[in-house]
Amino acid sequence: MKSNSIKLFVIGTALVSVLSGCGDSWFERDPKNILTNEQVWNDPNMVKSQLANLYNRITSLHGDFNTGGMCEIDDAMWSGALDQNGKNNFQYGNDYGRLWDYGLIRDINMSLENLETYGTDLTAEEKTLFKAEFRFIRAYIYFDMVRRMGGVPLITTTLEYDFSGDPSYLQHPRAKEHEIYDFVYSECEDVKNDLKANNGSQTRANYYTALALESRAMLYAGSIAKYNALYTPTLVTDGGEVGIPASMATDYYQKSLAASKEIITQGGYDLYNKQSNKGVNFYQLFMDKEKNPEIIWAKDYKNPTKIHSFGYDNVIQHLKEDNDNSSCIAPSLGLVEAYDYLDGTSGKLKYMDENNNYIVFDNPADLFANKDPRLYGTIIYPGTQFRSSDVDIQAGVAVWNAEKNNYDLLSDPTLGSTYTDGKTYVGQDGPQDGAQNVSNTGFYIRKYISEEAGFTLRNYEENWWPWFRLGEIYLNAAEASFELGDQDPGALYYINKLRERAGFPANSLTSLTMEKIQNERRVEMAFEDQRYFDLKRWRIADKIWNGDEGTETGNSTAVVYGLYPYRIAVAKPGTNDQDKYIFVKHRSSRFILARMFRMSNYYSSIADDVINNNPLIVKNPLQ
Repeated sequence: MKSNSIKLFVIGTALVSVLSGCGDSWFERDPKNILTNEQVWNDPNMVKSQLANLYNRITSLHGDFNTGGMCEIDDAMWSGALDQNGKNNFQYGNDYGRLWDYGLIRDINMSLENLETYGTDLTAEEKTLFKAEFRFIRAYIYFDMVRRMGGVPLITTTLEYDFSGDPSYLQHPRAKEHEIYDFVYSECEDVKNDLKANNGSQTRANYYTALALESRAMLYAGSIAKYNALYTPTLVTDGGEVGIPASMATDYYQKSLAASKEIITQGGYDLYNKQSNKGVNFYQLFMDKEKNPEIIWAKDYKNPTKIHSFGYDNVIQHLKEDNDNSSCIAPSLGLVEAYDYLDGTSGKLKYMDENNNYIVFDNPADLFANKDPRLYGTIIYPGTQFRSSDVDIQAGVAVWNAEKNNYDLLSDPTLGSTYTDGKTYVGQDGPQDGAQNVSNTGFYIRKYISEEAGFTLRNYEENWWPWFRLGEIYLNAAEASFELGDQDPGALYYINKLRERAGFPANSLTSLTMEKIQNERRVEMAFEDQRYFDLKRWRIADKIWNGDEGTETGNSTAVVYGLYPYRIAVAKPGTNDQDKYIFVKHRSSRFILARMFRMSNYYSSIADDVINNNPLIVKNPLQ
């Protein structure tokens, strides 16, 4: 039943006494621990508190610093210790990504109704703004549900049971998939002007936040309309709960492009470009909360009132502070190789020659020279620094074996150990095969991890999580423009502006393919809760995560490989390779199963209890 009050718990001492001389008893006074709806919904600060609660509950899959979830896609593996290695030994279940949060939808609907009914003393401007924010949050939640589930019941009022014994009037069928996307768009259109009072805020919804949701959601809808028909035409239901007609793709792409262009040309946002070092600049984009021109909307954290522990979980091993469980995310070699070289050539690393012999490097960093600087801003790789300290990434030593005419690769179980020549055997940061709390791939995540000492202590971190930023909007504009036949100013314009900020020369690309757009999204938005949904909407997830175990020297995209540097402790005679480095591609023994995405995973299954309680709910295909 709908509650008629909000209870506040008060700690104190009950005074049981009768006040004399006033004519009233203490027992006759209004209770001090209950606020009426009239009190709550006429107080702007109380309404903001309810909004803050709902903003904090906005849903995500791997977003909002979800360390474990980020290890469940092909761009990283789990090197932590807290889940019995389950994240490296799983296949996507039919329920993976399931979201059916009608408790949250109910709370939003109830807030809208209470605001309308009881908020009689608010100014018209306050009431208009608050209603718009509640509606925006609801639109975002519906978007998050539809991109996981397909069409879901569209409930915009509070449903109350009348205890008549017949709950059938509470049972709603699923809307068509396109109807939910259309609802998201229409809600954003309806409320965007009412949100202008928040323009300038990066943590509350404003006019451009609504456009950013349009930009993303309409791109998703257009992709599903186009690629479901091309690649997965059987993923439909008779009632349209799953599947969007291909004829609707163009309109969705146009809406996405229009929203993106308005943000880019009129929003007052700029691509973050405060640092001359482009790798450092890209890293700082996610750490700088002082007049950051790129962030459109973010979830903010501030110690001690609201904090997260992402850095605690993932700081590079030798710089951990009070944490035994660290270094959980180990980025993949595949992601590292997705970053192009600045001369425009493919990012595939060249550590073996054409005869399959090791290429020798004076310094481990030399292998990564002239790569896209976004690699530095995203991933810690051998030969770089973190917190002004050299990272110590070395898997072992290489010792020449004349009989084999090749190097023996030796390692040691102790991090920071010393070899017989008095020099490093295994680095303080590994990598180590099969180990916990140290990278198993030879790479660590840099993105989101504070360089400031003390900030990766437990319960201290306060950098924000970006829900929308201008970099994504450029990518959305490029893709929508490409899908529409390259509308002015053209997809290349948007991609090249983004690459130029990254450190590439102006107009570095002269032609564009869909595969290139897909790769740009992968490297620009790594670990931003985008890749899983991108591969789904393009209908290529089953091809990328195809369960192919491959081989250590093969190129299976479903396996997380690492790259291990070894110091040459005993060089091949006749060479000058002593104390130089070679690299070896490696699959960690902890990575048990290749990623396997099935056709049934394109839409998460609906829970049995939902279907049992509502006979109008149609199951998803292959459920």
